[in-house]
This record gives sequence, C-alpha cells and structure tokens, in this order.
Amino acid sequence: MSAPTLASPESAGMSTAALNRLEAHLKSRYIESGRFPGTQLLIHRRGKLVHSTVQGFADLERKVPVKDDTIFRIYSMTKPITSVAFMMLVEEGRVAIDEPVAKYIPEWKNLGVFAAGTAPAFLTRPPSRPMLIVDLLRHTSGLTYGFQQRSNVDAAYREKNIGEVVKAGTLDSMIEDLAKIPLEFSPGEAWNYSVATDVLGYLVGKISGQPFEQFLKERIFKPLGMNDTDFFVPSDKAHRLAACYSADPQGGFNPLAAERKGTLTLQDDPATSSFLSPPSLISGGGGLCSTAADYLTFCRALINGGELGGVRLLGPKTLKLMTSNHLPGGVDLPAMSRSLFSEAAYNGIGFGLGFAVTMNPAQTLIAGSPGEFNWGGAATTSFFVDPAEELITIFMTQVLPSSAYPLRRELRTMVYAAITDSNL
Repeated sequence: MSAPTLASPESAGMSTAALNRLEAHLKSRYIESGRFPGTQLLIHRRGKLVHSTVQGFADLERKVPVKDDTIFRIYSMTKPITSVAFMMLVEEGRVAIDEPVAKYIPEWKNLGVFAAGTAPAFLTRPPSRPMLIVDLLRHTSGLTYGFQQRSNVDAAYREKNIGEVVKAGTLDSMIEDLAKIPLEFSPGEAWNYSVATDVLGYLVGKISGQPFEQFLKERIFKPLGMNDTDFFVPSDKAHRLAACYSADPQGGFNPLAAERKGTLTLQDDPATSSFLSPPSLISGGGGLCSTAADYLTFCRALINGGELGGVRLLGPKTLKLMTSNHLPGGVDLPAMSRSLFSEAAYNGIGFGLGFAVTMNPAQTLIAGSPGEFNWGGAATTSFFVDPAEELITIFMTQVLPSSAYPLRRELRTMVYAAITDSNL
C-alpha cells in the first residue's frame, strides 16, 4: 500500500504554528523532563499526511534515535485489529454477535458469577443471562484483568498469569484456566476492561479454521502492506525495536501507582526482549508490535469506510455499527465502568465493538466530534479517528503505564486546536 506523501497542514485546513506548538510541548514537558524517551506523531487530514515527526530516543541506553520506521509494542492497540478481524467473520455469516459464547467455548457453559471466597474455593451464583459475543466486543462480559487489583477474581488471574504484560501459556490454556475462574459480574451489568479481546482472537482461530496470527497476516496485514506488524520482531528488524520503559518506581507495570519518579526505568531491553521470538500465547488483546506508518494504514482503511487501495476489510455499515455506542441503555463509560484506568474516566464517551466512541464532546470537556473513535496501549501509544473531520492521529512512545501522565487528553486538545477549517 503506497504511503501518503507529506503535505502542508494548511492544505488540509490545519495550522503549522499550532502543530509546532504541540511538538514543543512534547519536547519540553515529556522528553527534556525525562518522562518519555522519545515520541513519534502522525496526523492525517482530508486524505493527506500533514504532520510526521520524531523526537528523542527509541533506546536511551544505546542512544538510538526514534526514526520513521521504529517498531513499538502497541499492546492494546491490538484490540481494534482483532475486533475488525472478528467482524470480517460476522460479515461472512460465519458467526453472529448475539450468539452465546458457550456455543463456541462449551467448557464455559456453566461459568458462575463471583459471590465469595478465593481461588480455588470460590462461591458463585448463576449469571442473570449467558455471556454473548457482543459482551466480548464491548467489555461487558464479566471477565477482567489481573492488574486491576480490585477483587479476588483479579487475584486468581494474576495467579494464573492471565492477561499479563509478559505473556504466559497459550490461547488454549488461557481458555481452560478461565473456565475455572468465576465472572466478576453477570454479563451486560457493567463495563470492565478485560482479556475479552484475547478470547475474540481465540474465536477467530476456531471459527476461521486457521491460526489467529495467520488470519491476521493473510486477511489484513499482507493485503494492506502492513509489513512491520506482527506478534514478534524478526531478527532482520530487531535493530528497529524500541526499548520499553516504566514510570513506576519499581520498574514494572502498575496502572494504580500514585508515585511517579519523573524519570524512567528500563522495563524491556530490545536486545533481550521476549518480542524478538514468536510467543506461545498469541494475544489479540495486546500482543502486536507495529510502526506508526503501519497503524496509520489500518486507520486510513477505517476512515475510508473499510477499504484502502482496493483492499476491503469491512463494509461501511459494519464499521458504523462498530463505532456506535453499545453500552446497555446508551450510557457512557463512567456510568458502567468498574475499571480504574485512565480511558474509563471520560464522561460523554461510550464503547462500541472494539473502540471507545465519543457521544457528547461537551461532556468530555475536550474538543472533539460525535462519532470519533479511539483506543490506546499500555505503553502510552494511542490513536484517534474522527470521520467527521477526516482526521487521524497516531502517537507512539514506550512508557508503562499509560495512566502515568495526561498525555492523551493533551494530545486531543492540541490536535483539535490545530484545525483552522472545520467540517462541522
């Protein structure tokens, strides 16, 4: 897929001065202060790449600068790709999103809801209704992540290493382990960020009849020319993998830590990273590495109604369905969320099938548009797509956790401030 050539911001109704102000903000507040090692930012508007910059280092220890082709761990930015892959099977009539998950995972048929106790002696009650596939797509399944450290169910996930930043086991073993741990709540009763998208990846493999990673490669990455996106970085590209750092004093991944050092601890050395070899667990929730250019290609297909350069992933009506709010009762994330991480804090933001979706920009207290959709990754990578303004923003760095700094809110504010000619 041919990469877009760089055009002036003014040619697409944006301000060079405002975008320069954004870069100066990133440099002074995050790079020179030692909060981020380096950054990459791409902005695409009205079919043109209007901003493409790199700053700082991909690897502080070896003084390797961020480059246009630096490879980043995108963690949960894997989720929209997995969700699109699943909806491709829905479009083919091979599965429907209102079907019970137990139709495809029979061992989950008798999953109960947590009532009391600790692993393995949980007391459970029956769910008020079965878990549906739509619950996996919108995170209302009753599944969780161990890092939330909120409940005895979370603790059972940590004990089994389910959904950890450093992956363990296989998709099959994860499904088996989850069959023995109760749900946090009855499906549909709350929103809780979880390993649900890993389960979707498992289902893509089971329903398509081919390994999940092969489906992604054959149906999405290869056709779109996303040649640097994979679940590991091959040896001939290893020199392009960025180091990953932690803002946590312990050097790990702790979304709930209150103390931030303002300096970075090396969390994953690119010379010895587990991402240099194929993983045993192919994580549709957080396993991919990619480049800003590759992810922009994926987003260009989304903003173009599911097609790019003659390659169609989905139909525009399916994408419209995916980027509509699917939370029960039409409420926003804070009204339903049990998660404590940053993305769930915004009033006026709902959740679709794989994306957060802006419903009411005024309630978010940030400039934006109804229908804008987005998500981010654990290492502070993020993207947002605004179909109304024909705007795509891709941001890359490598700092765990994403909740350490209010970068995403600042990024939105300053990118929207750069629009001088609005479509709305």
